[in-house]
Amino acid sequence: MMKRKGVSPVIATVLLIGMVVVLGLIIFLWMRSLAQETITKLEGENIELACDKVQFDVSKAGDQLVISNNGNVPIFDVSVRISAAGGYHSEEGRVLFGSQWPVSGLNQGGVFSGTSSELSGDLLITPILLGTSEVGSQKTFTCNEKRHGREVF
Repeated sequence: MMKRKGVSPVIATVLLIGMVVVLGLIIFLWMRSLAQETITKLEGENIELACDKVQFDVSKAGDQLVISNNGNVPIFDVSVRISAAGGYHSEEGRVLFGSQWPVSGLNQGGVFSGTSSELSGDLLITPILLGTSEVGSQKTFTCNEKRHGREVF
């Protein structure tokens, strides 16, 4: 009589179901990470569309930066990309200017003037807007540098 070696059908079924569940969970988490959370501004409008309505001017003199909000969309903060020899680094206006930056941001028609010793080199100023997430919490959104950024030399 020959002994049969192998996995019993019950164990094989349990292993197969376990692998399917794990694979399904991996696919679910991967798909969930691809979907971005929607952030809205201005009566439920997608915040990316609000970025298209932002209008601002920027000028620099030495270590002083002047930003004026000419549009109807409040600018909560700015991202400042500082290019120098060998590369660049980015800072948010709240970090770069500290207490000089307005707490509520730069409202319609507002003008900001601040100084920082880090403003040497070419700058790219990109607006950061404050919106509401799907769950009702407030979140910041940095507009696209290529479409909404302003270069300052």
